[in-house]
Amino acid sequence: MPTRAEIVAAATGWRGTPYRHQASLRGVGCDCLGLVRGVWRETIGREPEPCPVYTADWAEAGGRETLAEAGFRHLVPVAGEPQAGDVMLFRWRRDLPAKHAGILIAPDRFLHAYDAAGGVVATKLSPWWARRRAFVFAFPGVSD
Repeated sequence: MPTRAEIVAAATGWRGTPYRHQASLRGVGCDCLGLVRGVWRETIGREPEPCPVYTADWAEAGGRETLAEAGFRHLVPVAGEPQAGDVMLFRWRRDLPAKHAGILIAPDRFLHAYDAAGGVVATKLSPWWARRRAFVFAFPGVSD
């Protein structure tokens, strides 16, 4: 099973990958879920289930915590403060389901694929982002 350092190294290898909705190929294209899926493949192995087709407005249209439900199926919920290598899910608004994902790479920085940024970037975990954090998960079997 991977160490936190291996997860962070794998995630940072995706930096600069262009934003492509529903893609998950390092250096070619990915969205936020595609980043998490790609890091899973590089550090854990085969993905645990096929990723369904989803539209850009899927969370608003369905109103379910679909992304969090998948997290609870395949990742380990984190009750305390997130650590490097943890997956964080964010809500754009308090009344919406979580639909954005990132991987913490340092206590105050995370990596995510962000359409407005044009791809995978490291971002400061500012108060704006911290307020929108809804769920935190660790990859299964991760060690320090």
